[in-house]
Amino acid sequence: MHHDQREVRRSGAAESAADLATSPFRVDRDRVASSPFFARLGGVTQVVSSTGSGLLVHNRLTHSLKVAQAARAIAERLGSRPELETVLDKLGGCEPDVAEAAALAHDLGHPPFGHLGEQVLDRLARNRFGLPDGFEGNAQSFRIITTTDVRGPSGLGLDLTAAVRAALLKYPWTRRSYPQPHPKDLPVPPRGAAEPADMPGTGSVKFSAYVTELDDVVQARAPFHGRIESWQQTVEASVMDTADDIAYAIHDLEDFHRVGVLQHATVSAELGEWRTKALELAGLTRPELQAQIRRPGRSLETLRRRLHAKDSWVMDDEAFAAAVVKVSAELVDGLLAVPFDGSVESEQALASFSARWTRRLVDAVRVLEEPTPRSGHVVLAVPQWHEVQVLKFVHQRFVLLRPDLALHQRGQARLITALVEALEQWVTDRHEANRLPRRLHDLVELAETEYAGLARTEPSTLVGATVEMPIGTDEVRALARGRAVVDFVASLTDNQAAALLEALSGRTGQLWTDAFVL
Repeated sequence: MHHDQREVRRSGAAESAADLATSPFRVDRDRVASSPFFARLGGVTQVVSSTGSGLLVHNRLTHSLKVAQAARAIAERLGSRPELETVLDKLGGCEPDVAEAAALAHDLGHPPFGHLGEQVLDRLARNRFGLPDGFEGNAQSFRIITTTDVRGPSGLGLDLTAAVRAALLKYPWTRRSYPQPHPKDLPVPPRGAAEPADMPGTGSVKFSAYVTELDDVVQARAPFHGRIESWQQTVEASVMDTADDIAYAIHDLEDFHRVGVLQHATVSAELGEWRTKALELAGLTRPELQAQIRRPGRSLETLRRRLHAKDSWVMDDEAFAAAVVKVSAELVDGLLAVPFDGSVESEQALASFSARWTRRLVDAVRVLEEPTPRSGHVVLAVPQWHEVQVLKFVHQRFVLLRPDLALHQRGQARLITALVEALEQWVTDRHEANRLPRRLHDLVELAETEYAGLARTEPSTLVGATVEMPIGTDEVRALARGRAVVDFVASLTDNQAAALLEALSGRTGQLWTDAFVL
């Protein structure tokens, strides 16, 4: 009975005649891969955009493919271990096709310019449009596969199985209202559930569904009721989440070694200084550490302390030190010791590093029947968990914090802000109502239907930054226009966003641009 419930689609329908696969979960994988929202990820930034630069770097599409590859490998390894069969079944199941489908879909909601675009759209959604949910990439992915993608048999979402929809819920709660008690209020909030320290009352930092898709969350999670906690990932969601961490930790380092951004000397100094002065750095007070933060080793010491504060369930000083040694040997004194020059030898060294580390991390996955709220049921072994933290630190410290990247991203933030403002002016111009892009017009109608329904049944979920009770027709329309503009912008590629703003700003004389939108 449980397995039948996992295969239930949102509409309750069976497979469409257009589906090629016989497995319902394989059908889901195919539907995601055939979606235009999936295709557009090839034009969406992972960390830096390759557009116009010729840089061979990952985009959201290639990232998703690598996450799917790792997720399937993890699920297959877990399924091949007889001692885990009973535990996995008890927790709700672990199908490789489900994990792969969720991994392919997990970034569908990422807007132009990746995480930078996500932050800007969230700020605009909350502060400009009064949307209580704001914007969140994971929630947008769930909205796409359940609501705004029109390639499914019913024309509303992709009509995926409950298991795949549940596996996409990396953070299975809404920003503020579901479930009750809300995970942000637990003694130990799950990862991503806590409110931002500088914005109390705004709800969880991370969440995987808007209130408009709450019914779908409840239905998708129904087969797992009584098997896992209401705020806990399914096993397949945990597999996808772990695979995402693995891919992120490795391929971004590949990219920035390839383009010459990761320099041996600076990374070596940071890790080497911490290794030789670990005890001395551990003895610094917090103000002393912050005062010296630009000196080598201090940022890594800050990471060590932060891991103790947030992940004491797994953080171990000996394992952390061993991870620093491992990364120093393999990344610093191995890969980065020889600059990438495009030769066969450098390409092979990069491929070997990536394959070796991916295999090491995938092979280190294990299952916890009763995990801490800070982890899923699927976790990396302790040594490898620490290694991933150090690898991600290198990327954060020596790529994401670069001033030249910040300069580039500030321009992208201005672009998205200006585009949202221009589209808002267009969608509120009653003289232009008949000339709106059809997709934008359809999104306004969809959101108006959704918010009107919530205003009647759950008005408290619509009380946001600029909306107060009661919720009338004008308030519903304003919310709907805001959500439609956000949905519309989030469905663009980097190039489409730039071209559309050029056209709306009158800075191009070209009548037809490449700003075709979903």
